Amino acid sequence: MAIVGLDHINIRTADLARTEAFFVDVLGLVKGWRPQASIDGAWLYAGEQAMVHLVKADQPALPSKGSALDHFAFAIDDYEDAVRKLEAHGVAFRSADLPGGARQLFITEMNGVTFELNCRAP
Repeated sequence: MAIVGLDHINIRTADLARTEAFFVDVLGLVKGWRPQASIDGAWLYAGEQAMVHLVKADQPALPSKGSALDHFAFAIDDYEDAVRKLEAHGVAFRSADLPGGARQLFITEMNGVTFELNCRAP
């Protein structure tokens, strides 16, 4: 066996509509096919890949920052466009530049899930 990539991340949320809107409107994911399930939710896609699974929770979950799974990262292709979109939506972020040219944006969304957007130098 060999791991060949990350399939998806799953976020539990007490506010499904607001969480979905964030990942669609701010990050550009697209709501797509999801199998019939007894729990309300949504699958959000980047191209053909379901990247984010949202699951409706009865109450807010604890934040990811400081937990065993502190954060995850998405690869992006346009750093400046990401900054413009985050600022236009009033989303707080922290930036960092890595040696070799990679640039990062760190965001904590409304459910307390921390993630980063990584733009690698060409």
